[in-house]
Amino acid sequence: MKIAILSRKATLYSTSRLIAACRQRDAEVSVLDPLRCVVKVSKKRPEVFHDGERVTGVDGVVPRIGASITFYGLAVLRQFEMMGVFPANESQAISRSRDKLRSLQLLSRYDIGIPPTAFARRREDVRSAIRRVGGAPVILKLLEGSRGMGVILAESAKSAESVLDAMSSLGQNILIQAYIEEAQGRDFRAIVVGGKVVAAMSRRAGEGEFRSNLHRGGTAVGVALDDTYAATAVHAAEVLGLNIAGVDMIPSKDGPMVLEVNSSPGLEGIEGATGVDVAGAIIGFVLARAPQGHPHARGRG
Repeated sequence: MKIAILSRKATLYSTSRLIAACRQRDAEVSVLDPLRCVVKVSKKRPEVFHDGERVTGVDGVVPRIGASITFYGLAVLRQFEMMGVFPANESQAISRSRDKLRSLQLLSRYDIGIPPTAFARRREDVRSAIRRVGGAPVILKLLEGSRGMGVILAESAKSAESVLDAMSSLGQNILIQAYIEEAQGRDFRAIVVGGKVVAAMSRRAGEGEFRSNLHRGGTAVGVALDDTYAATAVHAAEVLGLNIAGVDMIPSKDGPMVLEVNSSPGLEGIEGATGVDVAGAIIGFVLARAPQGHPHARGRG
């Protein structure tokens, strides 16, 4: 079996762990930088070239596509899909998850708990939008952001308007989300692989910070999720069509609320907190599901 990992660098923690997991399972592995790939589209013969060499013989592909290269990275991943290569996560599902509003709309439709959220374009609608999510304080989120970047706590409607003014002048779209006070800076991240939670951790924000992201100074410990949280995480990944997902949830008086579903969750924090071989679970899933010997996947001529 041959696995391709779409990643900018083989030395990144998550990528290196996936490489090691492939080797432990006697799978051939290569790391392809999406930005160094060329996609060729022609009748009945989709092809990908990396550094000028045609890519052949790939059975499964694991996308580790950063938010900054989403468009081009997904174009490369789609081409592998056209070649009959099994994707750990499909391009369409990744695209769905990268749009925070679209994700929340889908989760809401399927009765998954989310913080009350509003999306308004005009300045004169901001105050009513804030009222509709329960009033200040509110969380303001960029539609596209990660690792806690582009997430701001606005203590009042006036400060929210100021932030939204600044962001809209830069062409940014912002979500207005209720601040769930009872969460008290604590959240849970569950890693879902193939419809099962394989690892979970509880994260707590650092002093003077409301974001629990480890990149923002938060701390994490491994936990065994109760059935309600585990079922919510699995359902959220399923609704977005993701085989591999990091699902972030916060506790509330109404039960777990999903903050975000990440299609390319980092492995360092979760493996460090839990001791679980998450990379092994991901590669094991791909090896079990990838079909071998597809004519396009194997290459011709």
